[in-house]
Amino acid sequence: MKLPIRAAVFLSLLAPAVWAAAPLPAVHVYKSPACGCCGKWVDHMKASGFDVITHNTNNVAEHKARLGVPVAMGSCHTAEVGGYLVEGHVPASDVKRLLAEKPRAAGVIGLAVPGMPASSPGMDSPLKTPYEVMLVRSCGTTAVYARH
Repeated sequence: MKLPIRAAVFLSLLAPAVWAAAPLPAVHVYKSPACGCCGKWVDHMKASGFDVITHNTNNVAEHKARLGVPVAMGSCHTAEVGGYLVEGHVPASDVKRLLAEKPRAAGVIGLAVPGMPASSPGMDSPLKTPYEVMLVRSCGTTAVYARH
């Protein structure tokens, strides 16, 4: 059965609105005003479609404690997105995956890349050294979420 032209046009105009993905939540980044690699990670997140709100602070540790970042998972900056913590140089693709999966039932509070791996987003090293993104749970335990 063929649709009348008007109906077909109407449906074709409606389809993009139905298929459009929900907008990504804003990322709030807490970083030292002097940290260059943190700024590069912010640029990486923006290039990946996130709206980023940067909070320059000399007390990033306060935000790490508030969000429950385990000491062993610490890095140079801390972020919040969609109710999750994001510690360090986590790739935007892993943040998007976390937001899509919404693993709260397992006590998951966020993701972390401990330290400052040379190949992670924002570090911009030509060396391709492997690193892991860790899933962080509210009880303080972690598990590998992704390998890069």
